[in-house]
Amino acid sequence: MKSKSILVFLLLSAWVTVAQQKISVEEIYGGAFRAENMEELFAMKNTNQYAVLNFDRSTRSMQIDLHDFATLQKVATIIDTKKFPELANGIDSFVFSADEKQLLLAINTNPIFRHSFTADYFLYNLSTQKLTKVLEQVQEPTFSPDGSKIGFAKANNLYILDIASGKTTQVTTDGKKNSIINGITDWVYEEEFAFVRAYDWSADSKKLAYIRFDETAVPEFSMNVFKKDLYPTVETFKYPKAGEKNALVSLHIYDVTSNAAKTVNLSNYNDFYIARMKWTNDANVLSAQVLNRHQDNLDLLFVDGNTATAKVVLNEKDKAYVDVTDNLTFLKDNSFIWTSEKDGYNHIYLYDKTGKLKNQITKGPWEVTAYYGFDEKAKTVFYQSVEQGSILRDVYRIGLDGKNKVKLSNQVGTNNATFSPNFQYFINSYSSVSQPTIHTLNNAKDGKVIQTIIDNKALAEKVKKYDLPTKEFFELTTEKGHKLNAWMIKPKDFDATKKYPVFMYQYSGPGSQQVANQWLNSNDYWFMMLSQQGYIVACVDGRG
Repeated sequence: MKSKSILVFLLLSAWVTVAQQKISVEEIYGGAFRAENMEELFAMKNTNQYAVLNFDRSTRSMQIDLHDFATLQKVATIIDTKKFPELANGIDSFVFSADEKQLLLAINTNPIFRHSFTADYFLYNLSTQKLTKVLEQVQEPTFSPDGSKIGFAKANNLYILDIASGKTTQVTTDGKKNSIINGITDWVYEEEFAFVRAYDWSADSKKLAYIRFDETAVPEFSMNVFKKDLYPTVETFKYPKAGEKNALVSLHIYDVTSNAAKTVNLSNYNDFYIARMKWTNDANVLSAQVLNRHQDNLDLLFVDGNTATAKVVLNEKDKAYVDVTDNLTFLKDNSFIWTSEKDGYNHIYLYDKTGKLKNQITKGPWEVTAYYGFDEKAKTVFYQSVEQGSILRDVYRIGLDGKNKVKLSNQVGTNNATFSPNFQYFINSYSSVSQPTIHTLNNAKDGKVIQTIIDNKALAEKVKKYDLPTKEFFELTTEKGHKLNAWMIKPKDFDATKKYPVFMYQYSGPGSQQVANQWLNSNDYWFMMLSQQGYIVACVDGRG
């Protein structure tokens, strides 16, 4: 009997040891709790497939593989670096031509700021399987729509490479560091408007529109840059602090045939940003979004490609600020889909090609948080929203007329979708505060799960032995009556009669959200570790 008691005691002791296992900093930042995810996939446009850049550890090689959306099965390997010594160090990124018969492969990438970088580029022909090095340390190379040319930027100037002849034409000549930038954004635009490529091809490949930045009057900032050398180097660049002069911007249209450029007349604007620019489906109509410095007034312009004259087709105003997005989508007849917060919530709108409102597609006291695309054949829009609660994300489809809305995600938490080119399927990424990320293949008509791709069961089992506390969600009401989303993590042995040290985590930058029902990140594990040491951790999102 005594031996049985000892055995029971030992078993209970072992269970307590496992249940109370502590999280370490080394585990958090060493990847011990990293969830398995799908590699970044590129949805093809001409076939119902997607391409993925894979790494083969056994051969230390990389492959761009083609998968079928309906079955998830690999149908082909587009390129394997084992066959090309030039790619021995791997592929950093890739981009297809419009007909998906050519690839630009980036290697030797060198970052500049948050999004910008230079790289060497190889051109790969999928039919001939020929690989040719075409560009060295350039920025933002882009195929013309007809696939015959490549636009790119280097040393603050814009160029065009003719693929067949190998001839390079210099579009601009006045580019100079800390003075003039052509076709690439300055630091302010990259940081605040999140884009780098400031040029775009017309639909017929005959024109190139670009933004020119004159930084001459912008104050300079110097900082030490620590690389591999014993001493740092000093980097000086144009950096406007609050209230200082921004770069002067201008919009230009370059004619590829005549090698001549026209300047778009924007003389009625003063101290402004060109927050976005892109050609419409009409090869002679360029769109541009002009925003005032206060960022509370935005004009959507349509520019005539021949005369370079602009007209306002849409105006957005907001008491706080107008949010700039990439949601502008042109339909075949050049009518367009646009997202706006003009009724107090971010919703999807349809306008005709003159800027006249045809229909507000989504409505309600909730936000559209992602626009996924438009199925031209079914006249259906796909989007993500917070209709079920502001700390949740769900995937929906709705008719272009605003009818027949269908909720496509079925689990409570955070859902995000990647749709197949024909909008027949989508890969759903789902997680919650208690469920590691699950990737599934779903039917885009009703949202039904066809197949589970990744379930992260191993991670779910692993975290059980740490007996982690629960992240508790709640609403906090301020003295003025505003309701704010919040969460709190308490120690597992929390005693309401005792006092605890409190660690408050706060960000509240524009558009940010820290209180969300999604799986844990490295910050969350660190907060859990603090709770194991007797801390209460709390977070409150601001009103924005």
